[in-house]
Amino acid sequence: MPANTLQQRTLTALLIVPLPVAAVLLLPTPYLAVCLGLVLAPAAWEWAALAGIATTAGRVAYLSVIAVCLLALWQPVLRQWFPYLTAAAVIFWCAVALFLFRLQTIAPRSGSDPAMAVAGLAVLVGPWVAITHLHACSAKGPYLVLFLLVIVWAADILAYFAGRLWGQTKLAPVISPGKTRAGVYGAVAGATLCGALLAWSMPLSPWHVLGSVALCTLVAIASVIGDLFESFAKRRRDLKDSGHLLPGHGGILDRIDSLTAAAPLFTLGILWLEGFRG
Repeated sequence: MPANTLQQRTLTALLIVPLPVAAVLLLPTPYLAVCLGLVLAPAAWEWAALAGIATTAGRVAYLSVIAVCLLALWQPVLRQWFPYLTAAAVIFWCAVALFLFRLQTIAPRSGSDPAMAVAGLAVLVGPWVAITHLHACSAKGPYLVLFLLVIVWAADILAYFAGRLWGQTKLAPVISPGKTRAGVYGAVAGATLCGALLAWSMPLSPWHVLGSVALCTLVAIASVIGDLFESFAKRRRDLKDSGHLLPGHGGILDRIDSLTAAAPLFTLGILWLEGFRG
């Protein structure tokens, strides 16, 4: 990556990172849910393009479907289903991981793709459900959401530098030629360290410490799966970035792709750890 691009990415990150941190720590869950919805609006617009929806009217319609889903799910009668919806999102990402693992080639796609449009519901709505539920689940919910962001950011940063320093073997050259196995190892190392910090802060018994570290390690792997799936969607459309909203970063999807897969798994794991603790 050229030095000027790295500087631009760093500056953009420094400007936008305080916003989600403040929102997570200071806003009540209903207001955070609205803010997340506002972030997902341009992401839905970008995903509509990846699904081959070319017209403005079609993309507005797709964005409206996502908005209606969020509004419907916020109703009290459906919010009690959030843990099950989070589990369903984790199952979806397991299926995506299997699909990507078996992928041998990517055929360019033109025209609309209903399957990708439907997949976008899980990609976009799943993390919204997971994050809002985690935020509201207890008094420490906001700190757990912030910790999730820290895991994803740490994994992303260490993946970048490990890939730059030691990246020789490609991870998935068919999907994303720039990603390396060393980058994944860096992401896992960062997340494992975060898991140890989480275990220390909760605090947990020795066996639960292992569960916490394992969870954060799996979250790092999930973040890579989310990144790869968006790369797959972009490669089918011969696109480098999902959009151009964020200088040096691309579109909103390019910034939240790791979180889309990581958030449901982290939330489900935390619910399990907390329940296991009694």
